[in-house]
Amino acid sequence: MRKIGFLAGLWVLLFNTGNVTVAADEKLAKEMAAAVNSFLKTLDAEQQKTALAAYSDPVRSDWNFTPRERKGLTLKQMNQEQRKAAMALVELVLSQEGYSKVEQIIDLENVLRVTETRPANDTYRDPENYAFLIFGKPGSAPWGWRVEGHHLSLHFSSIKNHVTYTPSFMGSNPGKVLADVPQKGKIILRAEQETAFRLLNSFDGSQAEKVSLGAKAPNEIFTSNTRKASLEKMEGLAMRDMNAAQNAVFKDLIMSYLQRYHVTLKNQQWSELEKAGLEKIHFAWMGDREPLIGPGHGHYYRIHGPTFLIEFDNTQNGGNHIHSVVRDLTNDFGEDMLRAHYEKGHP
Repeated sequence: MRKIGFLAGLWVLLFNTGNVTVAADEKLAKEMAAAVNSFLKTLDAEQQKTALAAYSDPVRSDWNFTPRERKGLTLKQMNQEQRKAAMALVELVLSQEGYSKVEQIIDLENVLRVTETRPANDTYRDPENYAFLIFGKPGSAPWGWRVEGHHLSLHFSSIKNHVTYTPSFMGSNPGKVLADVPQKGKIILRAEQETAFRLLNSFDGSQAEKVSLGAKAPNEIFTSNTRKASLEKMEGLAMRDMNAAQNAVFKDLIMSYLQRYHVTLKNQQWSELEKAGLEKIHFAWMGDREPLIGPGHGHYYRIHGPTFLIEFDNTQNGGNHIHSVVRDLTNDFGEDMLRAHYEKGHP
């Protein structure tokens, strides 16, 4: 019993000093390296050549969420064993909910083939056109990998056993499946949309006036697929200007994005937000105040803090085509940590 009490006390001590977070981060970094190496072992020499790039290769920051040809090894180029190993990487770094979203986003390519009356072998709407690309040597410092395709772009870097996950893009076309297909009624990014409307409609007159940036929503997220995310200023309503109930809903909205990821990444990001000041995070809105679908409809919102940005846009296809992105304003692609790593290692 004494031994158990001692271990429990040690656990509390470690937790309070932040060492538990460090240990969890290192554990995830090592698990990610092991999973990527396991994936690479399933590939032949030619496939490895396609799937590997230098960490310094400019393609690492050349990202996009449109259906296009990409560098990397696609699901189409893999056998079943290789696909299973590739998707295991995604499953490792995401939560169960996040992984489910990825599977559903990929499956929407099948919906678009039907609704756009494209042939079964169409390459434009292709659920197998999702490419995996590894940068550097897994387990070294630094290294990383990404998976990217239509409406999906996930980036992970490991620098000194610290894992970063931005930029991180998830989209959904359609936002709600209306067509008479097996996926009919599906809404992949439901929490991200419904919680935002719940927050918006909780504001009184002066709050609503402050949060609104315009009656018409933009046709795209403002930062698009830029290498470095940047907005001139934080606009809208700050968390400090919301009441307790609104604060709770706003935190739920932020968490609807963070809970896509592995619990270590989620906790790591939330800790960074607290450190920068939750009260400074702003919420801004443009467009319809109700989730309407049809010509001329659409809505957009952003969550903008000192170090963090989320954009959500649902305006294309009559307000039924969603783009959402999570950006770290200082550390996308692990750049801030990479800079510190090189400054420390190469004074």
